[in-house]
Amino acid sequence: MTDSEAGETDDERRKRGRAPDPILPGQKPPKIVVPKPVAISFWLWIVAGVVLIAGQVALLVLKDELTEGILKQIKENPVPGQPADPALVASGVNTLLWMLFGGAVTFAVLFALFAYKAREGTRSARTVLTVGAVFLVLVELLILRGSLNVFLLVSTLLVAIALILMYLPSVSDFFPKVGRKLP
Repeated sequence: MTDSEAGETDDERRKRGRAPDPILPGQKPPKIVVPKPVAISFWLWIVAGVVLIAGQVALLVLKDELTEGILKQIKENPVPGQPADPALVASGVNTLLWMLFGGAVTFAVLFALFAYKAREGTRSARTVLTVGAVFLVLVELLILRGSLNVFLLVSTLLVAIALILMYLPSVSDFFPKVGRKLP
């Protein structure tokens, strides 16, 4: 350890791309001062995940109405040579909704995990959240463009606001860029 590294705070070490000092048994970890926009962003990520799950629960509750609507569309616009089997359609809708529910739970857990790590100042967690937000927007625009799922729209809006808060200039020092030079 050089003289310049002695007595540095964990934040000073992080800005230089170094790991914080190890915490020995019996020592209390240093208190990290989280900027207010990052703290708000954390809670927005959590709420976005909960809203995403709530939207899928609502779809599961409305499964029968959704199945009836699909069967009605099939009867109005039949495909020649492909008769519609109501049991098969119901099974497909059920499978799709449970897969979407699993995806929503996965996204919510990943949002919570990486938002927590970002709240600690981990730059890579902020990057992962950015990729997750882009993926969520792409799913909404490209795959579900015909459906007007209010829960998905609200969740996407919350994610966008949370992401903007994490990239404000006032919090850029909280996510230090790690240098490329070896120590």
